[in-house]
Amino acid sequence: MSSPVSFSYQQLWHRLVPLYEAGEARAVVRTLLTDGYGLSLADVLSGGLDHLPAERAAALEQQMQRLERAEPVQQVLGFAWFCGRRYSVTRDVLTPRPETEELCRWIALDMSQQPSPVVADVGTGSGCIACTLALDLAGAAVTAIDVSAAALGVARANAASLGARLRLVEADVLSPASADANMLAPASCHVVVSNPPYIALGERAAMHRNVLDYEPHQALFVPDDDPLLFYRAIASHARRWLRPGGRLYFELNPQHATATARLLDELGYDDVELRRDACGRQRMASARLE
Repeated sequence: MSSPVSFSYQQLWHRLVPLYEAGEARAVVRTLLTDGYGLSLADVLSGGLDHLPAERAAALEQQMQRLERAEPVQQVLGFAWFCGRRYSVTRDVLTPRPETEELCRWIALDMSQQPSPVVADVGTGSGCIACTLALDLAGAAVTAIDVSAAALGVARANAASLGARLRLVEADVLSPASADANMLAPASCHVVVSNPPYIALGERAAMHRNVLDYEPHQALFVPDDDPLLFYRAIASHARRWLRPGGRLYFELNPQHATATARLLDELGYDDVELRRDACGRQRMASARLE
C-alpha cells in the first residue's frame, strides 16, 4: 500500500537549509535515503519516494524531524561508514570522519611490510581506527584506549560485529596515576596513533549544532590556553611505549599543525612529517622514535 505522505528530494533538503548550506543539506538527505532506504539519487529523481510503503514514509518523516533538530545523519541512521565498513555510532562517540580514513591509510601503507605490528589507539571512541588497523594489518595486535567506559562499549560492539580483535583499556592519559598502570608495556609498540581532543573552547561559537549538541564534549575540546594538552601527554607517554624506530601518528587541528610538529621535535622525535588531507588542510602528523 502506497503512502499518503508525499515527499520530493527538493522538499526534503530544503527543510535542512536553515541548518546547513544547500550543498551540505543535499548531501545529508542523500546519505539518509541511500543508507537508510537503498535509494540512489537517480531512484529519487525518477519518483522512488512516491512508492514508499506507509510505514517507511512515516519513518522517513520522523528521521527528517530529527535532522531538523540538527541531529547528525549518522546518529539518525545509527551507523556510519568508515574505510568501507559499517560502525555503530551513538552520542557517546565522535562520528567517524573522512580525514581519519586518510590517517588510517597512511599508517597501513607505512606498516605494510611490518609483520604482526603492535598498535595502540589512544582515545579510540567508536573504535574506527583500532578496528581498521586490526583488520587491515596482517597479524596486528591492537590496544584501544579511552577514558570513557561508554565509548569503549561502542568500540567493543563494533569490534565484535566486524570480527576485529582488540584489547580494550579504560584509562586517562592526563592522569599520572593511571597513565602507565594498565595501558601498555614499555617499548612494546610499533605504532601509537591518536585523534585526540583538539578544538579550543573558544571555537565553540563557530561550530554547528550537529556537533555541539550531539557529540561528546570530552572528545572534542581543550582549554583555550593549552590547545596541545593531549598531544603533549600522548607524545610523552609514547616515548616509553614505542620501540626504537616506532612511529607516532596524530590527527591534527590545522590551526596548530606547525606547533604540534615543533612539540614533537622538542620531545626528541625524528623524521617529523605533516600531511594535508584531501581538502588541502594540514590534518595529519607522523614522527619516529630513534
